[in-house]
Parts: sequence; C-alpha cells; structure tokens
Amino acid sequence: MRSLKIALAALPLFAATAVSAMPPPLPLEWLADDAAKNDQLAWDFTEGVTTEVGPRLAGSEAEARARTFAVAWLKQHGFANVHVEDFTIPGWERGEARAEIVSPFAQPLTLAALGRSGATPAEGITAEVVRFASFADLQAAPAGSLEGKIAYISNAMEKTQDGSGYGFAGPARWVGPAIAAGKGAVATVIKSIGTDHHRNPHTGGTTFRDVEPIPAAALAVPDAEQLDRVFARAKGKPVTLHLTLTPRSVGPLPSGNVIADIVGTDPSLPPVILACHLDSWDLGTGAIDDGAGCGIIAAAAKQATKSDRPLRTIRLLLAGSEEPGGLGGDAFAKAHGDKPVAVALESDFGADRVWRFKSNFATSNADLHNRIARAVSRFGVSTVTTPAGGGEDIDIAREQKAGVIDLDQDGLRYFDLHHTPDDTLDKVDPAQLRQNVAVWTQVVGILANERGTINPGE
Repeated sequence: MRSLKIALAALPLFAATAVSAMPPPLPLEWLADDAAKNDQLAWDFTEGVTTEVGPRLAGSEAEARARTFAVAWLKQHGFANVHVEDFTIPGWERGEARAEIVSPFAQPLTLAALGRSGATPAEGITAEVVRFASFADLQAAPAGSLEGKIAYISNAMEKTQDGSGYGFAGPARWVGPAIAAGKGAVATVIKSIGTDHHRNPHTGGTTFRDVEPIPAAALAVPDAEQLDRVFARAKGKPVTLHLTLTPRSVGPLPSGNVIADIVGTDPSLPPVILACHLDSWDLGTGAIDDGAGCGIIAAAAKQATKSDRPLRTIRLLLAGSEEPGGLGGDAFAKAHGDKPVAVALESDFGADRVWRFKSNFATSNADLHNRIARAVSRFGVSTVTTPAGGGEDIDIAREQKAGVIDLDQDGLRYFDLHHTPDDTLDKVDPAQLRQNVAVWTQVVGILANERGTINPGE
C-alpha cells in the first residue's frame, strides 16, 4: 500500500564490466562475487511460487499453499528455525466486474474491483457519472454534491525511476472512494494507478474508515481515456454508466508469516531482518509483486553466508497479507517488538536492477554507510544521504529506531505491471534479478558481520 532505469542495453555487459570496475577489496566483503552474480536461487523461488501456487490473495487457500511452498523451499535450502506464525485477517473476495456506458455513446468498459470494494446489487446500478480531473478536485467538491451519482477520478500517473509518481496518483485509489462516499456517491471508478496503456486494469486496496463501503473499481487506462473522450464529446450532457460489482467481505480468514533464520555465531547481537511479502493480488501470478522479492532476500542470505556463518543471525520475514495494508508486518511487530532488531531491509519493488542505496544512518554511522556505498558501487549503484524509509513490512525497525536500508530498484516499468494481469514470470529479467542478488549479498554480508550498533541515532 505504501509501500525507481539505467539503460537496459548495458545489462549484457554486466558480467564483463563488474570486475573491471571493481574497487580494491574491503575488509568485510567476504562473499563469493561470482556465485552471487550467477545466482539461480532467486529465480528458483520465484519460478516455483508462481508456477506451483500462482496468484496468492490474502487469506485465500492459495496464500496458505504459498506458505507451505515457502516452508518446504527454505528447509530444502538449509535455513533454520523455519516456521509459520499464524494470524487472522478480515477477508475479501473479488466477484465479477462489468461496466457499460449507457449514454451518450453506449459501449463496454474494462475494469477491476478495488480491494475491500463494496458491492452493487446483483443486477447492478445505473447512474450519472461526475468526472473529476484530479483527486484534489474530488476533495474540493461540496458536501452532498454526489448524491445518487458515480464519481470518476481521472488523474493520471507518470513514470518515474524512484516510483514517486505513485505518491501523487495513489490517493485516488487509497482514499478516493471513501471521500466520494462521504459526499453521497453510490459508486466510484478511477483511472488505474499505473503507467501502461494495455487494456489491463490495476487493482489494489482502498480504505473505507468512517463510511460504509461503496462499489469501487479501476478502469484500464485506455478505457479511462475513452471515458474522458466521451465526456469531451458529450459537451455537458449527462454521461451515464451501468456498473456491476459483486465482491464480498468474508472472514475472519487465516493468514501467516513465514520466518526462517541463518543463525549467527553471537546470539547477543540483534538480528538483521530481510523482508518481502508472500501474498499477491489475484489478477496476475505475483511474480514481480512480490515473488521475486522473496527470491532475492532468500538468495542473498544464502550467498552472503556461503563461506562462513555470520556474527549476527539473519532472519527472513516472508510476510503474509501485505497487500490489504501491511497486516503481516503488523503481526510480526506485535509478536517480536520486545526483541531488539539491528537493521531491516525489504525487497518489494519488482525485479529490475538496484540503482540506489539509502540508509537512515548516513550521518549517525557514516563509516558503515560509506562502506556499504563503496561495496555496491561496483554494480552501478549510487548513494544519497536522504534517509531510507523502509518497506511496508518492517515497521518493527522503524518503531525501534533501528537501522533501515532501502536498495531502490529501477521503477520505470514497475507500474506497467503492478497489480495487473501482466504481473507474470516472463516479466522478470533474469540478468537484472541476479544483479539484485549480487547487491543484496554485499549489503547483507557487511551488516551481518558488523559488531557495533548499526544505527546509534542522530
């Protein structure tokens, strides 16, 4: 929920250029570079979970099968203390989604219900549509002005390497339907929060706090643009939509976090937490969001400890039910919040190359920050002193003011795929996936052998 391109043409040169550009070895760089750069473990996990399980909606039987798959895979690859920590969630099922413009130009539209959407009657609803060019325009609409109408939010998302376009466009999905409901709307449709122009709607969660949920859906970007043109040609005449959405809330349903360790030699040192999320939305097979992230962290943990056991325990958190609002991360923090954490980092932004490193200790522990920066520079990774924010599932580190690291992945194509039917294994580039593992291996190897406090505070 919270939650970005160096030229791809350079990627085939990765193996050749990485060594020639390599700075002198650093004291704590004890990984086998060749092994990390040629890693197959991340692909093996990603291919396995997307093939054997497929889409893994939070609380579903498929999410449970994903936990079973992950436990078996982690045990097979030598992780210790592998177990599931159960919790329950309020469940939601998608149902059907159909929409047609009734007037002035009758035609079907392609859309998908947003997570936690309310439902229409089985026969659907027909109502006039009120178009808002931006989320801000919806916010400014007078109270009661949408009584009996369907709100349509048309703001578009821009491609950015760091994913910052999501922060601008996202509120239309996150809270737009609730705001429209508060002004009397009977339903909301939005232009998908995505950057592709395929006829693939982008799902994702929406939140209703103080209002009763109303039907809420995302139009595929081409269909939203078609609706925009209909409004332009209507020249002020009413645009009417027939909408049928049949999701339902169910539950409580079982979910859980999968935990696994590589046990360190010094149990007095707080662990390094590597996180990803195991659930996915149900339109694709969850390859980039976030099967690849789980493959990356597991592979890096194994590669970084191939030669020796680390000083600190490396703990993997494969979180459940992240997509409905970080519920797995919340459960992990609740269960383990009384145990100190040294540092946490999460892979949850696809599988394209890491291009930037950030920490929350660039000032308070400049030596460690700079050591990591030098170690990853050989892979084309830059650094900034802007503080890392961390992923959805590592609240435990933020709450403890522990170390937090972001290894930012290239996001120029991420939101073409995010939460769509196109989130499938063929979109994972094996070369870029291996670059992720190589970078993560460097970072994890240094952190897991750091004796001192990682984030001593400002």
